[in-house]
Amino acid sequence: MAETTIVNQNAGAQDEHRLANRGKSSADVVLHAIFILAALAAIFPFYTVLISSFGTPTGLIWPTAFTLEGYEQIIKYGVGRAFTVSISVTLIGTFLSLFLTTVAAYALSKRGMPGWKYIMGFIIFTMFFGGGLIPYYLTIKGVGLQNSYWVMILPSALNTFYIWIMLSFFRDFPSSLEESAKIDGAGDFAILMRIVIPTSMPVIASISLFYAVDRWNDWYTPMLFLTDADKYPMQLMLRNMLTSISQILSMNNGVSVIDQSKVKIPQDSLKMAAIMVTSLPIMAVYPFLQKYFAKGVMIGSIKG
Repeated sequence: MAETTIVNQNAGAQDEHRLANRGKSSADVVLHAIFILAALAAIFPFYTVLISSFGTPTGLIWPTAFTLEGYEQIIKYGVGRAFTVSISVTLIGTFLSLFLTTVAAYALSKRGMPGWKYIMGFIIFTMFFGGGLIPYYLTIKGVGLQNSYWVMILPSALNTFYIWIMLSFFRDFPSSLEESAKIDGAGDFAILMRIVIPTSMPVIASISLFYAVDRWNDWYTPMLFLTDADKYPMQLMLRNMLTSISQILSMNNGVSVIDQSKVKIPQDSLKMAAIMVTSLPIMAVYPFLQKYFAKGVMIGSIKG
């Protein structure tokens, strides 16, 4: 009995030693070092932008100054309004796009739907072929969306690739749950809202993030169709700053509003501050969706 106890204790000690040394092989050390270097390489550009936005001249690694004047100038001369426009367009556009994509993908996941083959053919066709910029511009102008906030929301309300990802997910949804709900008297829309969506958060969160990033980063559409500067989103304002920051800061409807000699920080700091203001909101959302994001992408890519 005593020998058995000693053997069990030695086995337990060996298991603890094995667990303590797990992941400490030379290959694991090298792999971890590579990952750490890759993470530092990804973080370093963001770090340099951050310190430069507070007044440190570009090219320096260590902060040499701290001033909020760059952020004050950005907020004071119009970017605050553009920031509000971007937030509104992103929230409204993402919600609308997610609703339409979910409904379309769920309907198309049912192969018995009338005209399923033709509808899928049209969707796949639009993924590979487009009408071109001029017909697109004439269409937007013809429906009266030019110089409207809705031009940044409605034309891109649906993305066929995202529909395909969500459709692939819904195809593998357990049919037994839907059949049980139908026995209880639930309709298709009730099944979608009460059963399918709550159990499909990985793909929904992933598509939401895709749509939100697309909306937030879009500057090309407003550049084509918006003529009123008060309706510019943040990214278009950022583009204008990066291309002609002196003109943006010194002119407002042809009247000088700022003396460049009184600005105590380099123009590069203003640019970096603008980059930080536009990057932080979407970066703040990503950590909350990361666990769903990775799973949702894998589901769509494997089963699509």
